[in-house]
Amino acid sequence: MKISAAVLALSAAYSNAFASIPSQVTRSSVLSMAAGNTDPVDRTMKGIDDNLGYETFDPTAGDSPAVFRNNHGGVWVQQRARPRRNRKSAGVRAMVRETIVTPANFIYPLFIHDEDYCQDIPSMPGCQRHSLPSMLNEVGEALELGVKAFVLFPKVDDALKTNLACEAYNPEGIVHRAIRMIKEKYPEAVVCTDVALDPYSDQGHDGVVENGVILNDVTVNQLCKQAVSQARAGADIVAPSDMQDGRVKAIRDALDSEGFTNVSILSYTAKYASAYYGPFRDALDSHPGFGDKKTYQQDPANGREALIEAALDAAEGADMLMVKPGMPYLDIIRRLKDYSDLPIAAYHVSGEYAMLKAAVEKGWLNEKDVVMETLTCFRRAGADIILTYYAKQAAKWIKEDGLY
Repeated sequence: MKISAAVLALSAAYSNAFASIPSQVTRSSVLSMAAGNTDPVDRTMKGIDDNLGYETFDPTAGDSPAVFRNNHGGVWVQQRARPRRNRKSAGVRAMVRETIVTPANFIYPLFIHDEDYCQDIPSMPGCQRHSLPSMLNEVGEALELGVKAFVLFPKVDDALKTNLACEAYNPEGIVHRAIRMIKEKYPEAVVCTDVALDPYSDQGHDGVVENGVILNDVTVNQLCKQAVSQARAGADIVAPSDMQDGRVKAIRDALDSEGFTNVSILSYTAKYASAYYGPFRDALDSHPGFGDKKTYQQDPANGREALIEAALDAAEGADMLMVKPGMPYLDIIRRLKDYSDLPIAAYHVSGEYAMLKAAVEKGWLNEKDVVMETLTCFRRAGADIILTYYAKQAAKWIKEDGLY
């Protein structure tokens, strides 16, 4: 009877306690209320189970106790090394933190189109196809927050697309004009460019197509023209994302022969044939016209193959190596970091971004917390550079928190 009465009393107390809580109170707010308990706890733990009405185990009893007592009679786990001591306060945690994320680690991808308005990308909430003036404003705002580097991705008019993708190296093309605009107004900005034919291809592939086959060497020929034209426009870094064999050496030689020895190559070294690219292809309106990209992008099942690509790219003159996608491939980032002395980049791709946005919109995740954890994971895995659509927002959070 005593137990039943106690249960009923507890039930009534809980009902009364929660009756005054508004229905919109979330799990996190309830937890935060509980976190404020200041009732003292008897460290001896003696007599706390006396009125339970059933027998309990005493960890301090017997000849081989699991828990001992200290000089003051309090329960004591005889553990000298206590890792929690290095987590006991925000100050201590900051002092011993192994991995730091700053805006200088980011490359900010920007979608651009040749229109006088900006256009939202439904599958990538918060991202837009920018007009060139809007792009310039976005660069300026990001620079103010400490983001130094940007990569440009164009949505090209269908009328300009061909199999040979000649628009890719038009000196008056949208990317070339965008580069000049940025370098003229913000010469300190680091401008990266995508070297690949898919935005300019009427086939939707990264290379020239013949009878359903992507022609490797013909494609590399076109990529060399594209890279040189981007360097002439003022690009600081060219980033071949096409995954054709031998393209890094050819592009390095093309740039050097034209006097662009200071233009860097950020090679998409381990770019996987991933299902995470869908929203990005929406943004560029550039989905494969047939088949898929598995004959040139890497098989997601393969890890060691990335080391082959890394060895080739380094030998051919790459300055930085990229892994794409990011979060599902942290093991590849770590492999490349351990294998190569070159800086490693990770691309937090559109599908990863869209998943976070969807969960945040549902109220399932705290956006700031999960984004900063994600970016920290990239750095912890070995990424020196992170391409992320969250670059500007993350930089703002970092600044607000006084971390930069």
